[in-house]
Parts: sequence; structure tokens; C-alpha cells
Amino acid sequence: MKDPNAPSNPPKSELDLYDFELPRDLIAQEPPANRTDSRMMVVDRRSGRIDHASIKDLPSHLRAGDAIVVNDSKVIPARLVGYREKTRGRWEGLFLREENGIAELLSKTRGYLMPDERIVLRDPEGRENQGLVVVAHADEGHLLVRPDPSRDWLELLEAAGRVPLPPYIRDGQMTETDRQRYQTVYARTPGSVAAPTAGLHLTEELLQKIRAAGVALVSVTLHVGLGTFRPVQVATLDQHKMHSEFAQISGNVVKRLTGARAEGGRILAVGTTSVRTLETSAMHGDGKLIEWSGQTDIFVRPGHSFQAVDMLLTNFHLPRSTLMVLISAFAGRELMLEAYRKAIEEQYRFFSYGDCMLIV
Repeated sequence: MKDPNAPSNPPKSELDLYDFELPRDLIAQEPPANRTDSRMMVVDRRSGRIDHASIKDLPSHLRAGDAIVVNDSKVIPARLVGYREKTRGRWEGLFLREENGIAELLSKTRGYLMPDERIVLRDPEGRENQGLVVVAHADEGHLLVRPDPSRDWLELLEAAGRVPLPPYIRDGQMTETDRQRYQTVYARTPGSVAAPTAGLHLTEELLQKIRAAGVALVSVTLHVGLGTFRPVQVATLDQHKMHSEFAQISGNVVKRLTGARAEGGRILAVGTTSVRTLETSAMHGDGKLIEWSGQTDIFVRPGHSFQAVDMLLTNFHLPRSTLMVLISAFAGRELMLEAYRKAIEEQYRFFSYGDCMLIV
């Protein structure tokens, strides 16, 4: 029986405020022929003006004394494929982290994997490359495993792993091209299971032009983790728990950014991961950037007071996602929904291999 005291129109999920209809054919399945072929929408968060440009035009939106912050995390080939030696049943795993030679994985197979059970891996060419031995089951259904024979995990992943593409790109199936294109040109610190995609548009040539204009280029690190693939499944944003990810910012970077700001320069964060790293540092520094390293689960949403970011270069994101919430916190939800409406109207390419937006 219906409760007579129940409201006639129950409140919608808070995520409905960040929803939009996206035609599937606008989800980019391949990278552009050249990184700098990407279009760039320019959104002025003060005036509300929306213009259309190219990523090649980025230097013209910067001035001497500004600073660009990139995330130098490198995508590791974290997706593993193989079979259970005992049953010959197919097995898939996603490497999440490692400690003392024991790795924590997402695991998918039929049946229950027993401790000491062996898994045989197949590399992208189908060769039986390496074995894993089950150690134990962990929280959230994750699996703890060790290499058999013993081997460094990064070496194992390079030999046997695949680039873990998001499911909206070719159903997650990689090609050889992805090993190079699903990686920024400045990636150097291995640890991400997904690319910080706003940086995929930048080339060494473009970065050199930016440096030559008197703009500082500095890097932070945030290893993109499992949360990238997980949708928000709660009614209100306050209920959503972000997965923690490793991030760090050096004292030298803090000094350069603080100096740039003191001289009237602006900080451009390339990607939401750079934003989260900078804002985590400022949060720990009571509003000021400080040298910091550790696990962050910061969820940037409306009401957040930005302390370390003046401009943002970002891709076009999934509806109802934490990334859509973040950019709305930075530029205003109504303006972002209008920008996305125009992006769909103008046939911009969406998500990881798609076009980008510069919020000034």
C-alpha cells in the first residue's frame, strides 16, 4: 500500500542536474590523425562567451608569466588476459596496485579462484607469457596474486599486458596504435590504468611554442585509478565516495607556481587530474600550495573554493560523472550544460580520444 505521507513527486537524483543526451556517434573511437588536429572550445566563465578554435591556438590564450601544470603519470598496460590452468576457463584481470611483490587485481572468470591456483597469461600476440598464483581474495571482490615465476610487476605488465581502454572505445579492445596514442608525450611516471586525456592533444612542438612565449611548464603526478571506470551510483553527491589515488607535487613545482601567481601569472591545469592534485595540495596547506605526496580522494563539487587553478584544459566528459561535476564547480553548471549543448550541435568529438575545452 502506498504511504499516504509520501511525497507525490519524489526528488530526482542530484546527478540528473549533470545529465545530457549524447549521440553515440560523437564518442570518438580513434584518435585524430595528429594530436593537434583536435578542436578546442573556448569558454569564458566570467562573460559566458563560447568560441570555437583549435588546440593549435592554445598559445594565443596564454601570456608570459603564466604556468601550465600537466600530469606526468604514465599509463601501464594493466589489462591481463589468460586462463585458469586447472579448468582452462578464460580469465581477465585489471592490475590496480602492488606491494611487496603482491598485486591487487580486478578479476573476472567463471567459478571461484582458490588460493594457490595458477593462472596462465597470454600476451597480445596470444603467446603464453607468464603465470600468476592466487594468494587470497581481498575487499570488494578483488584478487591478490603473485607472479610465477617471480618477476618485477612493471616488466610483467610490459610483456603480457594490454592498454586498458575505457569500455566506450571499441568495447575496451586495444590496437597497437593505442600503446603510443593513449599516452601523453610527457608521460614518465608509470602507474595509471587510464590516461589523463586532456594532455593527449599536446605535442612537443606545441609545448615548445608555449615555453618560448614565456609560459612555465611544470608537472605533477596523479595515478589514475579504478574510479575512472566507475559511475556514480548514489542519489546525492555527498554520498559518493571517491576511490583514493596516489598523487604528488614537488617543492620545486610549488615554488614556481607560487612565484608565477605572485607576479600576476595564471595557473592553467591540464586535465581534471592536475586540478585534483593542486587542490589537494592547497587543502593540506590551508589554502596555499605545499609540497605533498600521498593518497587523495578529493571530490571537487559545487561549493568547492578553488585555491590553485585559474584556467582549465579538459576533454568532454560523460554525463552524470564526477568529472562533469568538477568542471561545473569550476565554471558553473548552467554554462557547462550550454557549452555541451553547443558541442553536440557543432559535432565535437567526445571522451578520451575526442576534442577539448579551454575554460578561461
